[in-house]
Amino acid sequence: MAHQREEELCLVHQLAKAVSEAGGTLYYVGGYVRDRLLGRENKDLDLEVHGLVPADFLKILARFGTPLTKGESFGVYGLHGYSLDVAMPRRERATGAGHRDFWVDVDPFLGLEQTAQRRDFTINAMMQEVLTGKVWDFFGGQVDLKRRLIRQIDPVRFAEDPLRVLRGAQFAARFEYSVAEDTICTMRQMELSSLARERVWGELRKALVKARQPSLFFWTLRRADQLSCWFPELEALIGVQQNPRFHPEGDVWNHTMLVLDRAAALREEAVHPQSFLLTALLHDLGKITATTCENGQIRSIGHEKEGAPLIRSFLNRVVPVRALHREVQNLSFLHMRPNQLAAQHARVKATNNLFDEAIAPKDLVLFAKADHEGRPYAVWSASTANYLWDRLQQYQQTMAKPAVCGKDLVEAGLSPGPWFSDLLSYARRLQLSNVDQKQVLSQVLAYARTIKQQEASNVHEQNDG
Repeated sequence: MAHQREEELCLVHQLAKAVSEAGGTLYYVGGYVRDRLLGRENKDLDLEVHGLVPADFLKILARFGTPLTKGESFGVYGLHGYSLDVAMPRRERATGAGHRDFWVDVDPFLGLEQTAQRRDFTINAMMQEVLTGKVWDFFGGQVDLKRRLIRQIDPVRFAEDPLRVLRGAQFAARFEYSVAEDTICTMRQMELSSLARERVWGELRKALVKARQPSLFFWTLRRADQLSCWFPELEALIGVQQNPRFHPEGDVWNHTMLVLDRAAALREEAVHPQSFLLTALLHDLGKITATTCENGQIRSIGHEKEGAPLIRSFLNRVVPVRALHREVQNLSFLHMRPNQLAAQHARVKATNNLFDEAIAPKDLVLFAKADHEGRPYAVWSASTANYLWDRLQQYQQTMAKPAVCGKDLVEAGLSPGPWFSDLLSYARRLQLSNVDQKQVLSQVLAYARTIKQQEASNVHEQNDG
């Protein structure tokens, strides 16, 4: 990967020389410049060429390989086999709602400042000459990097694209920056309902998988009064009280944000990191309807079940990846049980059954840790951790042993049919109880004989009737 990037950067320098010889200039732009100044890695190599018409630039590009037109009307080009994007300077104006329709005018001689002005935030509007390294910064992006501030360039242009509200929140989470008050004011006035869920998910996903504190994404949206359109269930968590004895952090919103950040610290260990982070975000939605206060005692009995329809609604609205729905719903439904079984020091059969119900048993244990530590100064006890990791290992060892399968039943003289699923389900339950394969087969065959006898009895009774 590193070798490929070096090769691409070498190509960019050769391309910049060719562009310069033809009378133009090639610039690094956008997030690539920002991340270079911060010393961060950026996989997206974004470039802009000034002073050359598209036809002349394409002739130069063809010297280095097969040119690609990634958006001719937008003036964006690439090169086959390379990940770079080279754009022409352009003017833009929104003509439709929801980050969908824009009027675009490609103008190679537009000028650096006007080109940079169309970008969203000052930290993304800087340009750097490829050959000289000179940085062009018309709107104070370098100062804002030092101030750790996300600030709009032009409130009128900013408001043309509602996705920028979510982009601002995503940058706040990833860089752990604050958003300038004037930018928050613009965000408050913007309408997000026309956005496609794929766009919303794209920004949310970046915050979940890239940020050390994904909670800052939601804190920023809360500050901008922009939770209600796409994240109403999360907004409903605000003010839902919890028992202060167990949750000194306050309401369910605060707990959820703490759990989300703890889950982010564990995501590299998770089998399914995206669904793991989504579960952290959604696991306590059931407390919205399940929370009661009786005799001064706040309780949320059964909230893991109550939350199922709310979680389903959220996922259907925001997350286009169907596989994540199943994983999140499974993990959310089971999230209370690991710590409960550990507190009861339940038998191996109980933990085996729990882990067998989980799509990703390891993630379930990791989430038990994140959920417990989603409170101030809370530490998951060593005894609970040891119990659950030991039981997970026992479950894995149990399931690694030979299991009774359909072939075993056929070889024992049984005829295949719909009843095999019932027999194999019974065999799995026996295996989870640590019955060895030979005994499992014996008990399953005995169970099969019982079924046959019952069927024969039923037929006899019908004939007699």
